[in-house]
Amino acid sequence: MPAQPSRNRPAPTGETPTAGLRADARHNRDRILEAAREAYAAQGIDVPVTTIARRAGVGVATLYRRFPTRAALVTEAFAEQLARCVAALDEALADPDPWHGFRILLEKVCAMQATDRGFTAAFLSRFPDAVDFDGERTRAEEGIARLVRRAQDAGQLRADFDPSDITLLLLANSGVADGSAEVSAAASLRLVGYLLQSFRADRAEPLPPPASLELHRVHRLPPGS
Repeated sequence: MPAQPSRNRPAPTGETPTAGLRADARHNRDRILEAAREAYAAQGIDVPVTTIARRAGVGVATLYRRFPTRAALVTEAFAEQLARCVAALDEALADPDPWHGFRILLEKVCAMQATDRGFTAAFLSRFPDAVDFDGERTRAEEGIARLVRRAQDAGQLRADFDPSDITLLLLANSGVADGSAEVSAAASLRLVGYLLQSFRADRAEPLPPPASLELHRVHRLPPGS
């Protein structure tokens, strides 16, 4: 969930740009990316490259010509989702109503997490030759902290809410991604709705101290999450 000011779509690395590719090469590239997104969404990012190539109807050598490393394939496959997260946080921070921006961001990101099992793992994993995911994660944490302060300063978000509670929410939300996309999305929306009610300043009761969770903890989910 990257934050501003990273407004540009992250540049894919390691793969041949589409400009200059023959029509059949572009077609193969698009099929590989579509197959990768489907496989990652269903099974997470540990799907073997051979499985993705077979799903795309191309040979493994063809896949590696377009994407020399698994990190390059993951990066490009999730570039669109990454851009959507950038936009969601930018919009939340620009919202004149801090609570509305805070609520909409949580709903959007949790819905994405619940319906796309691969994205959270892809963004929060470490790929040394891919986009600077660590940098994006740092900007995300800074943006979230700013969003929390705005809502608290407006008297809308409970004063003891800690930015690490967002990670707690994402960890809880990961548990609903165990059915169809439609069921997972509905379960996520309801879970977030329940939790948002408890986040309101006018309904706050004393809580135990925060757990000091960071975003990198979200990728350490049990198998099948």
